[in-house]
Amino acid sequence: MTDLSTLWEVGLPLAGAGGGLGYAKVRAPRVYWSLVGLPVAGVRFAATYRSTMDVCGLTVQPSRLRAFMVRNIARRTDVQPVPPKVRRVRGSSTGMRVTLRLPASLEPADVMAASERLRHAWGVHSVNVMETKPGFVELRMTGYDVLRRVTLPRRVPAGSMAVPVALREDGTAFVRDYLKVPHALTLGANQSGKSMYQRNLIAGLARLPVALVGIDCKRGVEQRGYAPRLSALAITPEEADGLLEALVGEMESRFDLLSEQGAADIWALPEVLRPVPVVVLVDEVAELFLVATKKEEERRDRMVTQLIRLGQMARAAGIFLEVCGQRFGSDLGKGATALRAQLTGRVVHRVNDKQTAEMGVGDIAPDAVVTVLTIPPDRPGVAVAGDTSGGWSRIRTPELSSAEAAAICVEYAHLTPAVPRLAPYRPVVRVPVEVHGSIPLVKPIPATD
Repeated sequence: MTDLSTLWEVGLPLAGAGGGLGYAKVRAPRVYWSLVGLPVAGVRFAATYRSTMDVCGLTVQPSRLRAFMVRNIARRTDVQPVPPKVRRVRGSSTGMRVTLRLPASLEPADVMAASERLRHAWGVHSVNVMETKPGFVELRMTGYDVLRRVTLPRRVPAGSMAVPVALREDGTAFVRDYLKVPHALTLGANQSGKSMYQRNLIAGLARLPVALVGIDCKRGVEQRGYAPRLSALAITPEEADGLLEALVGEMESRFDLLSEQGAADIWALPEVLRPVPVVVLVDEVAELFLVATKKEEERRDRMVTQLIRLGQMARAAGIFLEVCGQRFGSDLGKGATALRAQLTGRVVHRVNDKQTAEMGVGDIAPDAVVTVLTIPPDRPGVAVAGDTSGGWSRIRTPELSSAEAAAICVEYAHLTPAVPRLAPYRPVVRVPVEVHGSIPLVKPIPATD
């Protein structure tokens, strides 16, 4: 009886702990990794580091001085190859980071080529290699699939025009920084998560002191809910034509101001003279290219020309482009390739054809096209993000409903600046009012009131 009670007292807590860890592994992977995965991975890394680097071909022959000291001072005849020196090891709730000092004759590309072998050797979910400075690389290991349930880190890079939008596959935040990447192209098929990316972007921009301009030629079905925070909105190709003309006029007037003050861009102006930054959100760019008559063709050429002009010169004037679409290819018409060349940032979700993937990332990172084409349809929000520097990574946006994004726009509606040149396109915000105490009516009033 004593043995049975002892077994009960010891076995029950162990079974409970095992069940709790199993539940945490599925439902709370951050907790499981912090309690179990990180210690195990740390021990495995420390115990097998030298041998793993050796079999992965990441060791070099020691210098003559080192070989001389080993043979004559340490009195050893065998001189072992030298792996990269570990400078720093840091653990986190998503993985582990290791900073390595590369020996002579090794380069970051050698470590990148062996990343898949290192992942299997140390039993982690992924290994991403980043060059931090000449001679140093950082191994960013993740202990589990961080893109399965997206949770943005608490600490993200901050900036006056920076918005955290998604989570990278290495556990870091993907930040849309307009001062570094002024214009961007976002592509994705239906149900790919492109709209979710736009919602997160608009929700982040709504909190910043910027003017948001929407172009949604689907009668505003996507952007109408954000009207309280929009300084201008065009919902038809005719309105888009006029709005783009007004934006080019705004850009030219800002260039006149910069010329008078001798400044290179608006950020070099004194704060009292600095005009408010403007972010132009084009929801479906193909609608600006499609035409049915000769008259519409003239309007299309005019709109595309204005977009290209904004992409070429508007950064210094504080006007930034966010161009989105389902389909993007050279067959859209004259100016499509020229417009793409001005869009530095690229975010491509699951697409329906290879040409769209190639137009999105094929010119900056050809190896990323295969990754785009293999995005499964049951993981909306997963995308490939890159820029014209050639770097790219997989990202996923957190879930955000259109109602939540609209509520954020209402909350920060007081930050909406009035841009006089764009005033004719200021959207009307419908505010419910009550008449005679019980009859609800909808009275349209300008957003400026």
